[in-house]
Amino acid sequence: MPSKKSQILPSIAKILREFGENIKLARLRRKLSAEQVAERANISRPTLLSIEKGLPGVAIGSYAQVLFVLNLEKDLLKVAVDDTLGRKLQDAELTVKERAPKK
Repeated sequence: MPSKKSQILPSIAKILREFGENIKLARLRRKLSAEQVAERANISRPTLLSIEKGLPGVAIGSYAQVLFVLNLEKDLLKVAVDDTLGRKLQDAELTVKERAPKK
């Protein structure tokens, strides 16, 4: 059975590309080579290059390792901090199911 490749939305692909570019700029500002960062993050150089391109197939753990090497790992804590939609739903006391219904 062939593996099914997941599809991502163009808007998500754009965000990932920008994320990768930001990581690359952070590496260059620190004057670190791709080889140095890959070695310190315990990933291969091609994986680092995939991260810097924002490719969606890279594990989030690899992204986190690179951010740690660049001393930016705390930036991950900023994700979903300001969840305005979630707060509005909570304030409206709407029931939100924990799991999606089975098809």
